[in-house]
Amino acid sequence: MPAACGSVLEDIEDIVSAEDVKPHERHFVRRNVFPKVRKRSSQKHVQAEDEPPSDSIIPGVQKIWIRTWGCSHNNSDGEYMAGQLAAYGYKITDNSAEADLWLLNSCTVKNPAEDHFRNSIKKAQEGNKKVVVAGCVPQAQPRQDYLKGLSIIGVQQIDRVVEVVEETIKGHSVRLLGQKKDKGKRLGGARLDLPKIRKNPLIEIISINTGCLNACTYCKTKHARGDLASYPIEELVDRAKQSFQEGVCELWLTSEDTGAYGRDIGTDLPTLLWSLVQVIPQGAMLRLGMTNPPYILEHLEEMAKILNHPRVYAFLHIPVQSASDSVLMDMKREYCVADFKQVVDFLKEKVPGITIATDIICGFPGETDEDFQETMKLVDQYRFPSLFINQFYPRPGTPAAKMPQVPASVKKQRTKDLSQLFHSYNPYDHKVGERQRVLVTEESFDSNYYVAHNPFYEQVLVPKDPLLMGKMVEVNIYEAGKHFMKGQPVSDARVHTASITRPLAKGEVSGLREELRHAPRSGTKWEGHPSAGTPVQSPPCSWPALQLLWHPGGAGLKVLSASLALLAALVVFYYGGVRTEL
Repeated sequence: MPAACGSVLEDIEDIVSAEDVKPHERHFVRRNVFPKVRKRSSQKHVQAEDEPPSDSIIPGVQKIWIRTWGCSHNNSDGEYMAGQLAAYGYKITDNSAEADLWLLNSCTVKNPAEDHFRNSIKKAQEGNKKVVVAGCVPQAQPRQDYLKGLSIIGVQQIDRVVEVVEETIKGHSVRLLGQKKDKGKRLGGARLDLPKIRKNPLIEIISINTGCLNACTYCKTKHARGDLASYPIEELVDRAKQSFQEGVCELWLTSEDTGAYGRDIGTDLPTLLWSLVQVIPQGAMLRLGMTNPPYILEHLEEMAKILNHPRVYAFLHIPVQSASDSVLMDMKREYCVADFKQVVDFLKEKVPGITIATDIICGFPGETDEDFQETMKLVDQYRFPSLFINQFYPRPGTPAAKMPQVPASVKKQRTKDLSQLFHSYNPYDHKVGERQRVLVTEESFDSNYYVAHNPFYEQVLVPKDPLLMGKMVEVNIYEAGKHFMKGQPVSDARVHTASITRPLAKGEVSGLREELRHAPRSGTKWEGHPSAGTPVQSPPCSWPALQLLWHPGGAGLKVLSASLALLAALVVFYYGGVRTEL
């Protein structure tokens, strides 16, 4: 068959004509081609060694701002998420403006908290920030319009925060809302030995269980946290031991209902507390969180003994919500006012000086003036030193939201009346002149004092002497206010140091070995799954790049891959350009 062209090529070299440049000539010409070097400003293009290029999307190197609303349980979740992200290499910042991503950890108890959460999402989007949402709001209602397209971390999925943040930074939307189970049984949540950054290095918040056994008609948190699921006692004791080894001197036990602890795993709250007090060092204290009346009733004798222990605050938060049995029935609170009074009266008798804190909801649907007056009488009778007054807000999806509502003006007036009653008495005036033992753990909001607490968890302001922080000291009470007392340290008193080691610095990651804690950006990462194991130590190396390359699959390899790809592109561009010019 004849060829399609006029002549047949016997060899590929036949395509080169006599006029074409020969290979040796091509090499000679190339030696006379000089690349033009652009002058660059030494200041404008200087890039910090530990920062990626401004258009980089390499996960693990960005700055993250975390905001948490709500209860101590939520705050503990926020601390765990911050610790895991820092351990992976992300920088946790207090400056929202400089952050690349905002992690917003929400509370669904009241409308104002969700409003703040929603407004923060809008502000982040207007500032072109990446957004990840967490907490009870998205867990309870993930399909709300303002959450569309956003990444969500469920309340039981906080151990996977690194995955969610990493994918979000890449431009993806990830939603992890499932429950943790073992052999079909629901667990308390993520592991307790995960890295965390404590907001206060002296205070460890431990969630002993999640969810509850109630079905209160006004509660939206139940939709998010679900039914009761408790952590085993041994895991909680191990976490407490680790905390004290890291310089913690105050332990907070928290949950949606601490009194219900253990009912799902065959144990109870007193058994847990007796196990914990055995590992609390002298000079450290334990504070028990909120418990509802029905479950504490069964353990009053044991609870009184525990609350009299020298290393346990004589303090208990028992929400009554209303002093009207009819209102309590509509709330489905599963107790009557007499039950609440029995708990309070018994503990006041058996634990002298105990502080009882409680909650009141004003204007619950169906609450009459007579109902509200019963609540006023209860507060006037017990004169609670700590009282949380809440105007009722109907939460979407709850039975109470469908009930006939009390007019807004009436709710506001009742809230105002109860607040006036609360502020009409001073619970600490009689304590002026007393000598008290206090544990110093915080700085006051106005930064003028250090904040301490006496054995009844009453707030005592002391002078800002750095030597007092984290110490148990004796003070003379010389002044009292509505919510606090002021004390002057006694010069001849002994100072107790609870910490068995130096407390972590603010921002340090708990749960890491000492050599990793101070340089989380130098290769600290979890092998495989971010929560699957213990941190791997970087090799002894002074060059950060080599430290980053130590971990397979880590951010370091991503940096190397990107660098090699860039180098290859430059080589192709350079030599390809020369050929084109020739």
